[in-house]
Amino acid sequence: MQIGLLVLFVGANIWGWKILMGNYSSAYVFESFYLSDPYAVIQSFATGFLISTDAVVGAIIVLLFYAIIGGRSFCSWVCPLNMVTDFASWVRGILGLNKEEDRVLINRNTRYWLLALGIILSAIMGIAAFEVVSPISMLYRGLIFGFGMGWAVVIMVFLFDLVVVDHGWCGHLCPLGAFYSVTSKYALIKVKHNVDNCTLCMKCKPVCHEKQVLKIIGKKSGFITSGECTNCGRCIEVCDDDALVFTLNKYK
Repeated sequence: MQIGLLVLFVGANIWGWKILMGNYSSAYVFESFYLSDPYAVIQSFATGFLISTDAVVGAIIVLLFYAIIGGRSFCSWVCPLNMVTDFASWVRGILGLNKEEDRVLINRNTRYWLLALGIILSAIMGIAAFEVVSPISMLYRGLIFGFGMGWAVVIMVFLFDLVVVDHGWCGHLCPLGAFYSVTSKYALIKVKHNVDNCTLCMKCKPVCHEKQVLKIIGKKSGFITSGECTNCGRCIEVCDDDALVFTLNKYK
């Protein structure tokens, strides 16, 4: 999915494809309607500039999709930087660097502070602050126009995840991931745990990027309700007991 979307974006800019034109902040789909990054639009509002109706409507569509249906699936199914962080995690495993204790070096709540800081700086500086330094945007622009210093930022994310904290960018720093964590708590599609099927093999824990969301494993049946779950489905793939499944969230 990540590679496919990236190819469509690059193809529109290089070969003139009319499927997905634009970038991850604002895209024109099939020359019919716009989709916009809600966090980018909020930053733009904070700058004081007028935002086009198409951008606002596009942001509402995306926000409603993730908030009501997909949860935080942008991070695991759409974001191109996820491939960089996954590669860093794979290299960590090869080098034997996977240690639980490295996760305490940076608090996961740091991303929420950076989320707020991006909006505040946008208002102060008059530009969409995070969009200027976003590794996601730099990776995309680099594939089309050449990286330049963008390489350095992408490599910094890779090295940070490799040496400092496993999946540190996505799980501890990324304000966009924090935004979708906040807005996606009550999405319909969630992972559900069946404690009666669980054999406490704990295969789900090593593959999960947000281990704190699996606190009910082996304790009780129920949905993984945390908005920090990326709905990646890795835990479901490795569960041999069918104790974890995707299903529709039901609220009493």
